[in-house]
Amino acid sequence: GFGNECASEDPRCPGSLPEGQNNPQVCPYNLYAEQLSGSAFTCPRSTNKRSWLYRILPSVSHKPFESIDEGHVTHNWDEVDPDPNQLRWKPFEIPKASQKKVDFVSGLHTLCGAGDIKSNNGLAIHIFLCNTSMENRIAHHCPVFFCSVPQKGNLLIYTEFGKMLVQPNEICVIQRGMRFSIDVFEETRGYLLEVYGVHFELPDLGPIGANGLANPRDFLIPVAWYEDRQVPGGYTVINKYQGKLFAAKQDVSPFNVVAWHGNYTPYKYNLKNFMVINSVAFDHADPSIFTVLTAKSVRPGVAIADFVIFPPRWGVADKTFRPPYYHRNCMSEFMGLIRGHYEAKQGGFLPGGGSLHSTMTPHGPDADCFEKASKAKLAPERIADGTMAFMFESSLSLAVTKWGLKASRCLDENYYKCWEPLKSHFTPNSRNPTEPN
Repeated sequence: GFGNECASEDPRCPGSLPEGQNNPQVCPYNLYAEQLSGSAFTCPRSTNKRSWLYRILPSVSHKPFESIDEGHVTHNWDEVDPDPNQLRWKPFEIPKASQKKVDFVSGLHTLCGAGDIKSNNGLAIHIFLCNTSMENRIAHHCPVFFCSVPQKGNLLIYTEFGKMLVQPNEICVIQRGMRFSIDVFEETRGYLLEVYGVHFELPDLGPIGANGLANPRDFLIPVAWYEDRQVPGGYTVINKYQGKLFAAKQDVSPFNVVAWHGNYTPYKYNLKNFMVINSVAFDHADPSIFTVLTAKSVRPGVAIADFVIFPPRWGVADKTFRPPYYHRNCMSEFMGLIRGHYEAKQGGFLPGGGSLHSTMTPHGPDADCFEKASKAKLAPERIADGTMAFMFESSLSLAVTKWGLKASRCLDENYYKCWEPLKSHFTPNSRNPTEPN
């Protein structure tokens, strides 16, 4: 369940959780106690996040960190001049394992972002393109919470809390400071949303009531699992700190947690479990009804980041143009496609690609979609079967990186042309349009 207080022991060491206290003088099995805090100690109980880990050696047991090459990861939002245009990317190309082995960290490419990582205010959107596992390499992101959305290939994620297998149509969240390593089994691609300093939450439901959207019970967390082994030459610990990458060596496996308890954990969620709310009369409900997770700002109702999906559902609204309408938004919208065909753009927007419609940049259905939807018979119909599109939405104005605009070689220079065939249907002498039904 989402945000629950949980406890877990590796069954090989029964009774490894201390009874009645967090930090005994000597822990069961002579383990070390270590607290991982996800919030200030003095936060209200409802927002206080922490877990206690009982491990073979504490995480402080490593050599000094040294700076390493960041590759295509950046938090410099002034690399290129701002671009207010509608942007779309073709599917990002995954490197071939036969040509060059690339793991999850090496395969991160920053696409866009905004804010300041040092002051814990902002976000970044990355694409990960990898073909090999993180062998004896682990990573942790000090000021960041990240939501990973695999699009092609499974991710076996090792964390200090246990293991998670995350497949396309699932998401996972690794929270601030948590160490992880990722195995892949084929050429793998996906999307990554980093949020600086703010926890993901389930959105408030308001008039919807107590149930709906992403239900808390459907979120899964790992169970305790440890390994007690050493590697010749040591493990490499990669630390993303203030937007830069650093590496240190340690002898013992970082996944040496025998037991843990608390409410600050990694978790995953299967998007098929999302309970869709929709209009059953006329017009559209706002797309906020499709929000899975939100990272709130200090302004009520305004998010640093929302994770929104557009799952299979029924369309039944009468007298309504059913696809997304044309709009300009005070939020920035990055969209990705996990599988299938997005309803508003049947061509050009492909799985493994993406689009960015920045603050107040107009966008909406392409010309072909508009013509078909304007003439369609409005019978009940299934929408988006076999499809899963998603959106990272933010109140921040996102800057695109040099890799996103140039080096990726995936930017669709002809995106704007999908609206060029739109034509005027204005009838100044006739108020009532011809309705298909």
